[in-house]
Amino acid sequence: MTRARGASRSSFDVLARSLAIGVAAGSRASLGLAPPLLTSSLSGPWGTVAKVVGALGVAAELTGDKLPSAGSRLEQPGPPIRMVSGAVGALVLARRAEAGVLLPVLLGAAGGAAGTWGGAAWRAAAVGRRPDWQAAVVEDAVALSLAVFATRP
Repeated sequence: MTRARGASRSSFDVLARSLAIGVAAGSRASLGLAPPLLTSSLSGPWGTVAKVVGALGVAAELTGDKLPSAGSRLEQPGPPIRMVSGAVGALVLARRAEAGVLLPVLLGAAGGAAGTWGGAAWRAAAVGRRPDWQAAVVEDAVALSLAVFATRP
C-alpha cells in the first residue's frame, strides 16, 4: 500500500513539473529547454557549451522581450514553438524521473498554450496600469519560478 502511494506521489510530481515547465515555456520559449539542460548531468566540454548556450538563450529572450520592437507571442509561429518547447522540456523531465512520457508531454504542451495566452492576457491587462517592462519583469519572475520548481532536485 505504501508503495502505491509513493508511486502516485512520484507520478503527480512529474505531472506537476511537466505542467510548470510548459507554462514557463509559454511565457518565455527558452524556458522549456534551457532549465532542464542547465540542471542536467551533462559534463565535459560539450556539456559546458550546451549549458552556456542555454543560459545565453534565456538571457537573450528575457532581455529581448522588454524591447519595443519585440513581436507578439501570439503571432505565428510563436504559439506552436512555445508548446513544443514545453512538451520537450516535459519529456526531458519525465525521462530523468524514469516515468512514462505521454501524459507529461501532453501537459507540457498544454502548459505551453496556457502560458502563451495567459501571459499575453496578463500583459494586455497591465497596459495603462504600469509600464510594459514592469509587467514583463513580473511575468519573468513567475516563469523563472515555475522553471526552478520544475527542475529542482
